Amino acid sequence: MRALALDIGEVRIGIAASDASGRIASPVKVLPAAEVLGMSRTFRRILEDYEPEVLVCGRPQTMGGEDGPQAERIMAQARQVADACDLPLEFADERLSSSEAKRILRAQGLKEKQMRGKIDMIAASLFLQAWLDSHGAGATSDASDPFSGAR
Repeated sequence: MRALALDIGEVRIGIAASDASGRIASPVKVLPAAEVLGMSRTFRRILEDYEPEVLVCGRPQTMGGEDGPQAERIMAQARQVADACDLPLEFADERLSSSEAKRILRAQGLKEKQMRGKIDMIAASLFLQAWLDSHGAGATSDASDPFSGAR
């Protein structure tokens, strides 16, 4: 099953997608939030290119596992996008995904300024991979380089 993941922020939305087998997540792109929420041509083209069967959105939770302060807004926006795309919606725990994305980018030698615009799509690919793994079809996390599209 092909999945498309959104890391919804106030300004930007990171997008990741699984391969056709639903085993490996890869970063795709970062778009302004208004473009995704407004179903811009750019976002519609991504939908056409990847043909997802499910939309997976990050759910901001506290370290205690409860919904964080932005969860209600993000969940409402995710439902809006899923309805507009006519896709089933799932939520994935996105705790620490942005921190891990920054760590990965730093390990690749990127500076803070160079990371802008990449963190969100890598975070989306991280929580999408965890979601794929938890649904039984995911690959192991030792894939050769699932973040090569972020360079």
